[in-house]
Amino acid sequence: MTNDQKLIAVKVLHTLIWVFFNFVLGYIIYAIIQNKIDGYLWIAIGLIIVEALILFRFNYVCPLTIVARRYSDSQKDNFDIYLPNWLAKNNKLIYTIIFGFSILGLVFRAFTS
Repeated sequence: MTNDQKLIAVKVLHTLIWVFFNFVLGYIIYAIIQNKIDGYLWIAIGLIIVEALILFRFNYVCPLTIVARRYSDSQKDNFDIYLPNWLAKNNKLIYTIIFGFSILGLVFRAFTS
């Protein structure tokens, strides 16, 4: 495999994982809005927390970004994932805010149910 092919493989995997976590976060929002506080919600929250711990462990850099860095010297924020550059640059901030508001919604549900 060439470095370009390896980078493409990392980008595809990184993008698929990103899509998966969008579904996870979407489920969290759905469950809170529908007041479906069940085991699936807690699993989804746990997955997001595990992802956050992994990012924390790697100094807020996705491990796949570190792998992709071996195959590219690009300085673009989206060199390692198939996302628009602005989204790749602001991804952690956007999703942290969404997750934070979701948790606030869950707390609200807990105190109003």
